[in-house]
Amino acid sequence: MPDWVEAFTDGACKGNPGPGGWGVLLRWGGVEKELLGGEPQTTNNRMELMAVIMALEALRYPARIRITTDSTYVKRGVTEWLSHWKRNGWRTADRRPVKNRDLWERLDQALAQHEVSWRWVKGHTGHPENERADRLANLGVPTGGY
Repeated sequence: MPDWVEAFTDGACKGNPGPGGWGVLLRWGGVEKELLGGEPQTTNNRMELMAVIMALEALRYPARIRITTDSTYVKRGVTEWLSHWKRNGWRTADRRPVKNRDLWERLDQALAQHEVSWRWVKGHTGHPENERADRLANLGVPTGGY
């Protein structure tokens, strides 16, 4: 497998729920690629999930990828909760249905194809790549028509 791909991801929402966007900065071997998108009615957590999903789905081949996120929801969801949710029929510890199950299932499928390492950074503290992903996420927020 080649060197690590670096992915910096972030989500944004204008209101929660409200119009939202996601942003990704991918870096590998000196090459960078920016991705962004959004939805007219969504939540911040859904956009955080979409950013990671889109980063993984952008890779054409199985890769070693280091994902840096400021979302404890996404990082803890993957590293602590996901295996339990699947084992419990997509129910939380208190037996409630898992929120955003559609995106968690899509993320689970995308993760299976790659070797993934996770890093968490505190948002809005000047981390250059996280700030860039945040700008992309905000650019992805649809404007007008809602």
